[in-house]
Amino acid sequence: MIGYVTIGAQDSEASGKFYDAFCDAFGYERKFADGGWIGYGEKGSDANVYVCPPFDGKPATFGNGMMLGFVAKNEDEVKAAHAAGLAHGGSDEGAPGFRPPEKQSFYGAYLRDPTGNKLCVFCKL
Repeated sequence: MIGYVTIGAQDSEASGKFYDAFCDAFGYERKFADGGWIGYGEKGSDANVYVCPPFDGKPATFGNGMMLGFVAKNEDEVKAAHAAGLAHGGSDEGAPGFRPPEKQSFYGAYLRDPTGNKLCVFCKL
Protein backbone atom coordinates (compact mmCIF):
# COMPACT_ATOMS: atom_id res chain seq x y z
CA MET A 1 0.00 0.00 0.00
CA ILE A 2 1.26 3.48 -0.82
CA GLY A 3 1.28 5.98 2.05
CA TYR A 4 1.86 9.13 0.01
CA VAL A 5 3.13 10.40 -3.33
CA THR A 6 5.40 13.37 -4.03
CA ILE A 7 5.25 14.91 -7.51
CA GLY A 8 8.10 17.15 -8.65
CA ALA A 9 7.16 20.59 -9.95
CA GLN A 10 9.15 23.19 -11.87
CA ASP A 11 6.68 25.92 -10.94
CA SER A 12 4.59 25.25 -7.82
CA GLU A 13 2.13 28.04 -8.64
CA ALA A 14 1.38 26.73 -12.14
CA SER A 15 1.26 23.15 -10.91
CA GLY A 16 -1.03 24.21 -8.05
CA LYS A 17 -3.56 25.67 -10.47
CA PHE A 18 -3.46 22.43 -12.47
CA TYR A 19 -3.81 20.13 -9.43
CA ASP A 20 -6.49 22.30 -7.79
CA ALA A 21 -8.74 21.82 -10.82
CA PHE A 22 -7.70 18.24 -11.63
CA CYS A 23 -8.08 16.91 -8.08
CA ASP A 24 -11.34 18.73 -7.36
CA ALA A 25 -13.00 16.77 -10.17
CA PHE A 26 -12.67 13.48 -8.25
CA GLY A 27 -13.03 14.59 -4.66
CA TYR A 28 -9.54 15.71 -3.65
CA GLU A 29 -8.80 19.21 -2.39
CA ARG A 30 -5.85 21.40 -1.54
CA LYS A 31 -4.97 20.96 2.13
CA PHE A 32 -2.12 23.47 2.37
CA ALA A 33 0.51 25.47 0.47
CA ASP A 34 3.74 26.43 2.22
CA GLY A 35 7.30 27.01 1.05
CA GLY A 36 6.68 25.71 -2.46
CA TRP A 37 4.91 22.58 -1.14
CA ILE A 38 1.23 21.96 -1.88
CA GLY A 39 -0.63 19.09 -0.24
CA TYR A 40 -3.77 17.40 -1.56
CA GLY A 41 -6.04 14.81 -0.05
CA GLU A 42 -9.52 13.40 -0.20
CA LYS A 43 -12.13 15.76 1.19
CA GLY A 44 -12.37 15.12 4.94
CA SER A 45 -8.93 13.48 5.23
CA ASP A 46 -5.25 14.40 5.45
CA ALA A 47 -2.99 15.16 2.50
CA ASN A 48 -1.36 12.18 0.79
CA VAL A 49 -0.32 13.76 -2.53
CA TYR A 50 2.32 16.47 -2.42
CA VAL A 51 3.50 18.75 -5.25
CA CYS A 52 6.84 20.50 -4.70
CA PRO A 53 10.24 21.37 -6.15
CA PRO A 54 12.84 18.60 -5.75
CA PHE A 55 14.66 18.59 -2.40
CA ASP A 56 18.08 18.56 -4.08
CA GLY A 57 17.41 21.92 -5.77
CA LYS A 58 17.84 20.47 -9.26
CA PRO A 59 15.11 20.85 -11.91
CA ALA A 60 12.08 18.60 -11.62
CA THR A 61 11.97 15.96 -14.33
CA PHE A 62 9.44 13.30 -15.15
CA GLY A 63 10.34 9.63 -15.31
CA ASN A 64 10.02 7.81 -18.61
CA GLY A 65 7.50 5.05 -17.94
CA MET A 66 6.40 6.51 -14.60
CA MET A 67 2.71 7.31 -14.25
CA LEU A 68 0.40 7.99 -11.31
CA GLY A 69 -3.17 6.68 -11.38
CA PHE A 70 -5.93 8.54 -9.53
CA VAL A 71 -9.20 6.70 -8.81
CA ALA A 72 -12.45 8.39 -9.76
CA LYS A 73 -15.93 7.21 -8.77
CA ASN A 74 -17.39 7.17 -12.28
CA GLU A 75 -16.96 8.13 -15.93
CA ASP A 76 -18.20 11.69 -15.35
CA GLU A 77 -15.43 12.33 -12.80
CA VAL A 78 -12.84 10.95 -15.25
CA LYS A 79 -14.08 13.30 -17.97
CA ALA A 80 -14.21 16.27 -15.58
CA ALA A 81 -10.68 15.70 -14.25
CA HIS A 82 -9.24 15.34 -17.76
CA ALA A 83 -11.00 18.50 -18.96
CA ALA A 84 -9.99 20.46 -15.84
CA GLY A 85 -6.37 19.41 -16.20
CA LEU A 86 -6.26 20.45 -19.86
CA ALA A 87 -7.89 23.79 -19.03
CA HIS A 88 -5.22 24.49 -16.39
CA GLY A 89 -1.95 23.88 -18.21
CA GLY A 90 -1.99 20.11 -18.76
CA SER A 91 -1.50 18.31 -22.07
CA ASP A 92 -3.48 15.40 -23.46
CA GLU A 93 -2.02 11.88 -23.48
CA GLY A 94 -5.27 10.02 -24.16
CA ALA A 95 -8.89 11.15 -24.17
CA PRO A 96 -11.42 9.58 -21.79
CA GLY A 97 -12.50 6.16 -22.92
CA PHE A 98 -12.43 2.42 -22.29
CA ARG A 99 -9.05 0.67 -22.23
CA PRO A 100 -9.02 -1.62 -24.12
CA PRO A 101 -12.16 -0.49 -25.98
CA GLU A 102 -13.66 -3.97 -26.26
CA LYS A 103 -13.45 -4.77 -22.52
CA GLN A 104 -15.45 -1.81 -21.16
CA SER A 105 -14.38 -2.46 -17.56
CA PHE A 106 -11.61 0.17 -17.21
CA TYR A 107 -12.50 3.75 -18.12
CA GLY A 108 -9.60 6.16 -18.05
CA ALA A 109 -8.02 9.33 -19.37
CA TYR A 110 -4.35 10.30 -19.58
CA LEU A 111 -2.64 13.68 -19.38
CA ARG A 112 0.55 15.41 -18.32
CA ASP A 113 0.79 18.14 -15.70
CA PRO A 114 2.65 21.43 -16.38
CA THR A 115 6.00 19.81 -15.45
CA GLY A 116 5.40 16.81 -17.73
CA ASN A 117 4.45 14.17 -15.15
CA LYS A 118 2.11 11.60 -16.68
CA LEU A 119 -1.17 10.98 -14.89
CA CYS A 120 -4.15 8.72 -15.34
CA VAL A 121 -7.57 9.24 -13.82
CA PHE A 122 -9.74 6.13 -14.03
CA CYS A 123 -12.67 4.15 -12.71
CA LYS A 124 -13.42 0.46 -12.90
CA LEU A 125 -16.89 -0.54 -14.00
